Amino acid sequence: MEILPKHPSVKGPAEMFTGDVYFDVIAKGEEPSRMRVNTVRFAPCARTAWHSHAVGQTLHVTEGVGLIQSRGGEITEIRPGETIYTPPGEWHWHGAAPDHFMTHIAMWEAPDSGPESEWGDLVTDEEYNNR
Repeated sequence: MEILPKHPSVKGPAEMFTGDVYFDVIAKGEEPSRMRVNTVRFAPCARTAWHSHAVGQTLHVTEGVGLIQSRGGEITEIRPGETIYTPPGEWHWHGAAPDHFMTHIAMWEAPDSGPESEWGDLVTDEEYNNR
């Protein structure tokens, strides 16, 4: 058994996030584990860029009100207690609603080889407000 110390919160980089986003790494599994778990906190209107995950991603909302959208789909509101699964390779974004903070736990796995995630363009204000 090992008790790991808490690492400092990290501000999400501007090329991957719009607005104020902070994350805390909960788990970054060492081989043979490929598990990744982060708590991610979004200020109102903050959001990820378009992205996809090689092995999929699961989000569990713990606080606030958020928004999520798959490429070509409708923007959907997400709330505490809801769990969202995005399959491998599906382009999507997620973030906080315009008038709420939102926190979720993000869970994904690293693939056997290649990048864990692919990042695309930032979500424009027009895309974000297209509800």
